[in-house]
Amino acid sequence: MSNQLKIKLSIANRVYPLTINPSQEEGLRKAAKKIEAMIGQFEQSYSVRDKQDVLAMCALQFAAQVEQKIIDKEYVNEEVQEKLEAINDLLHNHI
Repeated sequence: MSNQLKIKLSIANRVYPLTINPSQEEGLRKAAKKIEAMIGQFEQSYSVRDKQDVLAMCALQFAAQVEQKIIDKEYVNEEVQEKLEAINDLLHNHI
């Protein structure tokens, strides 16, 4: 536990003390900043004042981004697989 780092992150006007590996600090701080920025956007754009609603909307937005990246990656993998099979067929035809 001696290589653990104690930090405090502020999200939606609450402070969250965390004990983390030092390698996680940058990612966590960037994530907290993105959440705070998104909270500000939702509050301004949709006149939402309830932090619970805003945080739920942020969670949905981040989860949707992750899921879309997974879908996009699967599509790219299928496309790459099809191209590799076509190349393989061409090579077999020329052998």
